[in-house]
Amino acid sequence: MNRKFLVLVLLILTGISFTYPQVLYGNVDVKGIWQGSLKVSGTELRIVFKISMEGDALTATMDSPDQGATDIPVDEVIVEGDNLTLKVKSIGGVYEGKLQEDGSEVVGQWKQSGFSFPLVLERVEKVPLVSRPQEPKKPYPYDEEEVFYKNENADIKLAGTLTMPHTGGSFPAVILISGSGPQDRNETVFGHRPFLILSDYLTRRGIAVLRVDDRGVGESTGSSSESTSEDFADDVLAGIDYLKTRKEIDPEKIGLIGHSEGGIIAPMVASESPDVAFILLMAGTGLTGERILYLQSELIGKAEGATEEAIEDNRREQERIFSILKEEKDNTVAEKEIRKILEDALASLSEEEKQKMNLSPEELKEKIDTQVKQLLSPWLRFFLTYDPKVALKKIKCPVLAINGEKDLQVPPKENLNAIREALKAGGSKDYTVKELPGLNHLFQTAESGTISEYAKIEETISPATLKLIGDWILKRVK
Repeated sequence: MNRKFLVLVLLILTGISFTYPQVLYGNVDVKGIWQGSLKVSGTELRIVFKISMEGDALTATMDSPDQGATDIPVDEVIVEGDNLTLKVKSIGGVYEGKLQEDGSEVVGQWKQSGFSFPLVLERVEKVPLVSRPQEPKKPYPYDEEEVFYKNENADIKLAGTLTMPHTGGSFPAVILISGSGPQDRNETVFGHRPFLILSDYLTRRGIAVLRVDDRGVGESTGSSSESTSEDFADDVLAGIDYLKTRKEIDPEKIGLIGHSEGGIIAPMVASESPDVAFILLMAGTGLTGERILYLQSELIGKAEGATEEAIEDNRREQERIFSILKEEKDNTVAEKEIRKILEDALASLSEEEKQKMNLSPEELKEKIDTQVKQLLSPWLRFFLTYDPKVALKKIKCPVLAINGEKDLQVPPKENLNAIREALKAGGSKDYTVKELPGLNHLFQTAESGTISEYAKIEETISPATLKLIGDWILKRVK
């Protein structure tokens, strides 16, 4: 972690259209499977390039096994002497490396969105397999249906999957609400599909489940980047209206399960809609986004071995930037002030720290541009100041709020206490607040709780968590 420069987590995007690669190649034999690991903000992601010869041209695809992304087209494969360049335009990524003398590895850098990371590729015999033993195998013992409906207020189409038991009718139902960032209907992250596991478990127990692609993801229209939590809450309301049109669903037994940011959105919806029968908050928050981000940065920094001085420096810079975002509504003025803070932070780095970044002046500018754009997003401006307690105090339906003991992204004690106090202050009659031992932010059984563990753990959601959720819902709908 650089001592005085905010670093944002890199996410490799999926949902890519195929383009035919342009090819330049020399006499170096680069055909084969190449694997390396990116270390990004405490997370280790495996990257795989599969290079082959088709006719007289080299072609390649890229996998990110830990993020569940496979066969991403590589648009250009360039070999000049012992230098290898792989350009992946769909995600704005470029790999530049030097083939070592024995031909067994390539030493280079992965560059994306103004960031640069060391990446050593080694020849391997086969593509690594990611084990996710909880994932269900078809045919399922229940009905699965692709569904589409509109959010009329926003004029967008939402696409999802509705699962229901084979027999019976008038089923209780839940809508799953994903965490922050553009998420598909399975909330796919680091090769895990938590919402697939959760929907499978609950449907087998007699509960219908609707899981939906976020705006601008998969088959849903609209834009996540221009939306806030309030907009996503409006999408959930559209989902409730849709479920009420289904004769198989009991309209008086529709609940919400929100994970992370979804745990902020569920109370928003329930506080306004009498149609919500119950809500479950999985790592939901009871504090403002600003407070969450301070706690999160401190916990993750300590877990990654950052010094107290580095954590304090980062906190001061966050406070300055967040103050601008809260007080300056004009994006042009805010951008100028934030850019100055980031440029000053970069200038204060030692020459050794700058060399480690291995970025050209143009790439450093792109890095700052990327961070400024993300900081000025409507989502972050809303998230910083939104206080979940306001909605929580209005909740009249049953609530289950759970956090993992080892959650570093939504610290459990502070948030669960805030949620409990808000529900009590609002006069809620049926609420359960629990900290679950040994679990991380994804509710996996974890050792450290760090983000770098997520992909390495085979378990997607702990069985005990699934049972707790299922038992709690069934007790309230039967």
